[in-house]
Amino acid sequence: MTDPSGRSLSISFEFFPPATPNGAMRLWRSVERLAPLAPSFVSVTYGAGGTTRDRTRNAIKAILERARLQVAGHLTCVGATREETLEEADGYRKLGARRVVALRGDPPKGADRFEPHPDGFRNAAELVTGLRAAGHDRISVAAYPERHPDSADLAEDLDNLKRKLDAGADSALTQFFFDNDLFLRFRDAAAKAGITAPIHPGILPIENFGKMRRFAAGCGATIPDWLVTAYGNADEQGMTETLSRAICAEQCDGLLAEGVEHIHFYTLNNPDLPYDVCRAIGVEPQPLGAAAAGGA
Repeated sequence: MTDPSGRSLSISFEFFPPATPNGAMRLWRSVERLAPLAPSFVSVTYGAGGTTRDRTRNAIKAILERARLQVAGHLTCVGATREETLEEADGYRKLGARRVVALRGDPPKGADRFEPHPDGFRNAAELVTGLRAAGHDRISVAAYPERHPDSADLAEDLDNLKRKLDAGADSALTQFFFDNDLFLRFRDAAAKAGITAPIHPGILPIENFGKMRRFAAGCGATIPDWLVTAYGNADEQGMTETLSRAICAEQCDGLLAEGVEHIHFYTLNNPDLPYDVCRAIGVEPQPLGAAAAGGA
C-alpha cells in the first residue's frame, strides 16, 4: 500500500499468547481490531524455554483459521534440543504459518545469563541455519539499534546480525526505540558492514509509561529525558493517551520520511493505540477479503 504522500508502506503486528480466558478475549479483540489494516503478517511470541509453547501454537492456529492473516511464529534457543525446536517450527508450518521469527531468547526466570541446552542451538545464527536446512525460507531475526545487554558494543551486535542474515534469514525486526537517529545510524552502519537485507523498525506505542520503562530497562532501550518530562506533564493533565498517539505517529512519520517502508508494531495485545497510529500515518482499513490476503 502507499500512504497519502505516495510512499510505499507496509505494517506488521506482534501479539503474545494468552494465559487466561480473559487474555484470550483480549487477544482476539486485538486481532479483530487490527486485521482490517491488512498487515503483511502478524507474529506470536514464544516464552523462555518454551513456557508458552502450547499457547503460542493455539494462538497461531486461531489467527490463521479465524482471521486468515499471515502468521509468523517465534522460536528461541532456550531450554530445548535442536530436534525439539525444529519440530516446533515444523508444527507451525503444518498449521499454515509461513514465517518464523528466530531468536536466541532471554534466560529463563531466575537465570542470570543465557545458557544453551547441551543438545540445542547455541545462538540465533545456528537456529537460522537449522531452519534453512529443514526447508524454512521465510525467517526474520532480531536487530538492536542500541547495544544488546549481552554485547560488548554495537560492532559486536552488527557482526551477530550479519551472521544471522548470512545464515539465511531474509529480514530483521528491531528492538523498540524512541530516538529515530539511533535507528538511522544503525541502518547506515549495517549498510557499511555489507548488510543488504531489510531492517524493519520495531515501534512500541506507549500504552503504560511505567510498564514501558520496565521493558526498556530489561532490553537496554534508552528513554529520552524529554519523554519522561512529557509523560509527567501529560499524566497531571489526564492527557497520556493523546500524547502517546501523537508521539508514536510523529515517530513513524519521521521514519517514513527517511525511506522506511515497513513498520513492525509491538502491540502488547492492546490494539487501540496501534490502530490509531496506523490510521494517522495513512493506513486505510480494507474489506475483510483484501485484509486477509495481505502478503508476507
